Amino acid sequence: MLFSIITVTYNAGKVLKTTLDSVKEQSFRDFEYLVIDGASTDDTLELVEQAGTPTTKVWSEPDNGLYDAMNKAIDKANGQYLIFLNAGDAFATAETLAHIAIKAQESPDVIYGQTQLVDSTGKVVGMRHLTAPEKLDWQSFKDGMLVCHQAFIARRDLCIHYDLNYRFSADYDWCIKVLRKSDVCAYMGQQPIISFLNDGLTNQNHSKSLRERYNIMCHYFGTLPTMLRHVKFACRHLLRMFKV
Repeated sequence: MLFSIITVTYNAGKVLKTTLDSVKEQSFRDFEYLVIDGASTDDTLELVEQAGTPTTKVWSEPDNGLYDAMNKAIDKANGQYLIFLNAGDAFATAETLAHIAIKAQESPDVIYGQTQLVDSTGKVVGMRHLTAPEKLDWQSFKDGMLVCHQAFIARRDLCIHYDLNYRFSADYDWCIKVLRKSDVCAYMGQQPIISFLNDGLTNQNHSKSLRERYNIMCHYFGTLPTMLRHVKFACRHLLRMFKV
């Protein structure tokens, strides 16, 4: 398989159909689809079965949260590249995976792109406020998580486990670690490749996530530089709040 598309679920029935339809509708078919479920008690598993997407594999058992489930997925994946597509998120178009596959022919370490935000009805409400840069390395993340995790596609042999000491921002730490091992990153251009549902776990725990990211930044980029950058972040946030 060229790609392992991974969706972690737990009682995700209200938002999962969008994700399942997006995967099933992809014109490029060289992928396996892994659903790692935390023993849901709603209709999550029924929806996965009804979707009938070929090459779907489902595991349902209790886990220790989102990143523990992602670690299980890394161990089970067979694709050359891993794509984490959370419940409620989707590929931007039915041709997105085909376009990513063209970039994958050159075997870069990471393939990445832009992310658009959608509401619970699937309506596009704007672009993610952090823009993926044309050139990417691990130092790029000193200014925050410039690439949304769902739009960050890594070669499986570079994918280490997520650090479970972080409950809400282990993806930020993970992306930095992958980038530190990477030499070539392939940019997908200005058109979004992912539609991100704007009410996920991190948004519900925003302040806790920010504290974790601050600690991660201090670890990789130094405490004083991180403090100074947060002054810039605060100004950036204020400008966004008052932008008409």
